[in-house]
Amino acid sequence: MKWVGVFLIVVGCGARPPAALSQQVAPAAAPPASADSPAPQSQEVSSPGTLPAPEQAAAGEPGYLEPALVKSLLQKVWLAEYRVNDLFTEVRPERWKLSEAARNSFSQMLATLRGQMTTLEQWRGQFDQRPDSSYLGYETSAAIGAVLPRLEGVARSVTQHENPSLGAQFSQAGNQLFDLQQALQPYLSYLLRNHDQLMFALQSNLAACQNDLSYAMRGRAEPAKPMKNVLPEFKGRRRTARAKGNPAGTEAAQKPGKTSQLPTSPAKKPDAAEPLPPRPKNP
Repeated sequence: MKWVGVFLIVVGCGARPPAALSQQVAPAAAPPASADSPAPQSQEVSSPGTLPAPEQAAAGEPGYLEPALVKSLLQKVWLAEYRVNDLFTEVRPERWKLSEAARNSFSQMLATLRGQMTTLEQWRGQFDQRPDSSYLGYETSAAIGAVLPRLEGVARSVTQHENPSLGAQFSQAGNQLFDLQQALQPYLSYLLRNHDQLMFALQSNLAACQNDLSYAMRGRAEPAKPMKNVLPEFKGRRRTARAKGNPAGTEAAQKPGKTSQLPTSPAKKPDAAEPLPPRPKNP
């Protein structure tokens, strides 16, 4: 029963309430466990009904937005993307009076902007499915920021070489994307702040749990026992008695059930053409 106190400390520090909830609900202090006390019995603890829901607790924090409002802003981002992609079809750089190098530079900028719009739509779609993800929100905001400079460059070139009205429409779509990015910025700060606070609370709880466990284990662990240094003795590879007597049959001796057979030379037959030796004469 000497581990009962350690068990209570580990279980007690396994999950601590966040700082926001610890001020509202204070956990009851557990009585100290002694060596003669019986093991603690499991009890059913019902959650208090006075705790606010996560949405209600987060509604008062700065930057918080309802998921429906976040999806509404992302829908407006999609409408701005659709407008920009529709304006791409009206740009005719081959009709402009430009040098070949300038025309190639604009075509490359336009192709890069198309790729960035595709990337923005991919991140926006993922963030629309998970509006509580700080990572997807950051990538969506970064994709909007990457689109804006080239979109403004395309608007200037179109205004100068093709149609001022068409260039103004490009600029208007860019302004809409910028306003939507600024509207999402406080919500992204809220997500990142909560994630940082959660990680800090987890690290603090883990450090406190380690300190409590170290204090509970103080004086209970047995001292380390020194071990005698022993020089290892290497005797080589083990060989059987049969393998020692017959080196050629080592492999056959190591495999049970098989006997080694040495190849024998065939008997030499007498040659029919060779004459027989003479018989000895009797004296």
